[in-house]
Amino acid sequence: MRWLARIFEFVGKVGAFGARVLIDAAQPPFEFAQLSRQLAEVGNKSIVLIVVSGFALGAVMTLHTRSTLVTFGAAAMIPAVQAVSFFVEIGPLVAGLLLAGRVGSGIGAVLANMRASEQIDAIESLSINSFKFLVVPRVLACVIALPLLTLFMDFAGLVGGFLSEAMASHISPELYLNGAFDYLQWSNFIAPTLKTAVFGFIIGSVSSYFGYTTDKGAKGVGEAATNSVVISSLLIIVADVLLIKCIFFLFPDTAI
Repeated sequence: MRWLARIFEFVGKVGAFGARVLIDAAQPPFEFAQLSRQLAEVGNKSIVLIVVSGFALGAVMTLHTRSTLVTFGAAAMIPAVQAVSFFVEIGPLVAGLLLAGRVGSGIGAVLANMRASEQIDAIESLSINSFKFLVVPRVLACVIALPLLTLFMDFAGLVGGFLSEAMASHISPELYLNGAFDYLQWSNFIAPTLKTAVFGFIIGSVSSYFGYTTDKGAKGVGEAATNSVVISSLLIIVADVLLIKCIFFLFPDTAI
């Protein structure tokens, strides 16, 4: 049962680390300059990956679902199926996993390298709170950027689905959009999009934890990058299941 004890120990350490992030984020001084730099790193540099992935997923989903729906005489439902599946589940989850791979590994590797090269110790020697200066802005940047990136992915998926369907059936943009949003309500859009803020907190906290607390020198840099991606991705999937249950509980009449 030693492995079970280590799991509980890890959960406790990451939980305490995340709680410290929340506490420090609410207390001055606020590192707005550092937050701005991290938002550019997390958000701006991820847009291309998010948009291209969303467009490709939207086009592929339409190709796969079209043949099935046409068989059952439900071709008119293609835009609705595309929009509902993307806005409710595929967009938020895929955006979170993509950000875990691109940003999580970077955060873990950078902080681990700073720890190995004693840059964090040098920052603390200047009476600067290294945790508040290095960790908190990265976590907040993930929390802020991921819901916005999810919107880009949803839009790109809608465009990809429309172009794929237009090539097959020559549907007009107006008809496609009307069909896409006929079965969507605000609760179907807002709640799944906002849950990505939780995904962002998981990515930022877990990745920062592995990088900031490493004590294995140069060897720990690679381990921190790998563990950041693997663990944050697993936690995103688990959190997604729990958050879906919460959404169904809060919006029992409108959640899909």
